[in-house]
Amino acid sequence: MAKSHLVAIAYAIVFLLLQVVVGFQSFNLTFHLLAGDPDYACSADKACKVGCCGSVDKTTGKGVCGLGPDFCGKGCISNCDRKSECDPGWGIDWSDSPECPLNVCCSKFGFCGTTAEFCASSTVTSPECPGGSSAKAKTIGYYEAWNLERPCGTMTPKQIPLGYYTHINFAFALIDPKTFHIAPMTANTDKMYKSVTQLKARQRDLQVWIAIGGWAMNDPGPTRTTFSDLAGSIEHQDVFFESLVTFLINNNFDGVDLDWEYPVADDRGGKPEDYQNMVTLMKRLRKRLDQTGRHYGISITLPVSYWYLRGFDLNNIEPHVDWFNVMTYDIHGLWDRNVTSIGSYALAHTNLTEIHMGLELLWRNNVNPARVVMGLEFYGRSYTMESSACMAAGCPFKDPARPGRCTGQEGILAGYEINEIIKNGGKKSFDKEAAVKIVTWDNDQWVSWDDEESLKLKLDFANKRCLGGTMVWAIDLDDGTLIGSLGKAMGKEKLDVPDDMPDYPSQGDLGTHIDEKKA
Repeated sequence: MAKSHLVAIAYAIVFLLLQVVVGFQSFNLTFHLLAGDPDYACSADKACKVGCCGSVDKTTGKGVCGLGPDFCGKGCISNCDRKSECDPGWGIDWSDSPECPLNVCCSKFGFCGTTAEFCASSTVTSPECPGGSSAKAKTIGYYEAWNLERPCGTMTPKQIPLGYYTHINFAFALIDPKTFHIAPMTANTDKMYKSVTQLKARQRDLQVWIAIGGWAMNDPGPTRTTFSDLAGSIEHQDVFFESLVTFLINNNFDGVDLDWEYPVADDRGGKPEDYQNMVTLMKRLRKRLDQTGRHYGISITLPVSYWYLRGFDLNNIEPHVDWFNVMTYDIHGLWDRNVTSIGSYALAHTNLTEIHMGLELLWRNNVNPARVVMGLEFYGRSYTMESSACMAAGCPFKDPARPGRCTGQEGILAGYEINEIIKNGGKKSFDKEAAVKIVTWDNDQWVSWDDEESLKLKLDFANKRCLGGTMVWAIDLDDGTLIGSLGKAMGKEKLDVPDDMPDYPSQGDLGTHIDEKKA
């Protein structure tokens, strides 16, 4: 969940308390409650972080922050043009929008949210399929082509365990920001495309799709606005579509997964017009792929947080995609320490309670659960804890955990690295309500992840919610243990196939490798 969204929620709760006091108690009590708090006290010289500076004490010249006519109208002394997210009844002149995105609730104080503070007694009806097995229909695994650059723990295409996955998404290809042609992520990944699609000869019901984008594509750099530029130009789309069709045919891919992180979000290179432009992009992409005479699949990835999901016009995108891959992981991480309302506390990055809340955003918008694929993870988010005396979920952390010997990145561990830690004496505990495992070791190291037991609970949840499948990040972060456990829960076994396939034959570069210095 984004920092700005969490901060807004924190302010919303404080404003709720503040404006209840304004309505029912004296001004003096209101002022003394919050005027001394540096986050909510304001003056003509000290602006509010959120809201207008109103309810001013004429003696001291100090006020408190709030929204609506009581704070932004007569008597306001700074930031008086601030507006609420939504209109709770005080009029559109005081609000950015009459309603909240994604059909979430507008509180009486002008903030959007989904909890009781915003929705009162309003509830969301989640789909129910008691005893169902719908999620067994699709098991999608993302394959990180760059995994071969690691010093250990690598997985070549022929080492991918078959029989469990119905789909493999090759991660990633990019879009050249100048030509809008398909481009390889690195100089070497283009050599691997056909090595992965050739797996279909060994597992006849397997589909292999190309995943385009990823988090890094919207990082600062030459491709930061490429998705926005593509969506905003019919000319760029036409060029991209022709490049994509040629790419799919030449490399024998069955579909495309667009991983745009994220439209509209200004902190991710997005633009307000992305909201409508993405609908046009998906509609035209579906039409162009259908013109090939075969059904190429289309999926897009969705975040689980309201803050980023609000940039997607779900109802108008859904008719043009086969399904949504929902990233129900990385809900928490090292970034929480910069979020005032959370802080430096170790929380599991995948939590069934929060997954349920995130999926409710889809149900609010009548998304068909059969088109929802729930994300699972074969890795863990890890921390160095502040004290060995407090090693449970919710205890303070001070730094990311030490890097794994193969993945080499602080704060994240592959599933096979966590298995190794457990074999060497790591202590494992189970939070059944959150459906997640916690492993601790070396007095101060902590990681959350999923094993056989917690994966089964998440699969059961996906079936109960009538979902169309599960997807995994990532195939190569597992040594076969986790997918074997997930397969067992689905009644699937590893496929025995002849070991006569080359690792990956050299292929021609079908895209244009992006040179950052020239882009």
